[in-house]
Amino acid sequence: MKFVSIRVITSDVARLVEFYERATGVRATWATEEFAELNIAGATLAIAGASTVPLFAPGSARPADNHSVITEFLVDDVDRVHQDLTGFVTDFVTEPTTMPWGNRSLLVRDPDGNLVNFFTPVTPAAIEKFAR
Repeated sequence: MKFVSIRVITSDVARLVEFYERATGVRATWATEEFAELNIAGATLAIAGASTVPLFAPGSARPADNHSVITEFLVDDVDRVHQDLTGFVTDFVTEPTTMPWGNRSLLVRDPDGNLVNFFTPVTPAAIEKFAR
């Protein structure tokens, strides 16, 4: 088995793709007006319109209704990411903070309210864990 992607369902694909392109610096590949993917080292973030949900199972997913998943991005400098996103991101949940497990994290909400964590390992144990 191979983990391939996370798919986010939204009512506004273009708006969410624009957010993630700007936040990650990665350009999306569009398959249709209702489906795009950002291929980021390690995984793919897929963004699909609500109209695609019935293709799987009607009512199985709802846009802007996530209250349990945090999408996370390992970055070289979380403080720089914070600076880059200031003025663009409208909902900073936490400013860059060093967590007890050794990552310096920045938690924001995307335009649909989904939690997004940008983090940089800063302790020796965390750096070793994420060594590339």
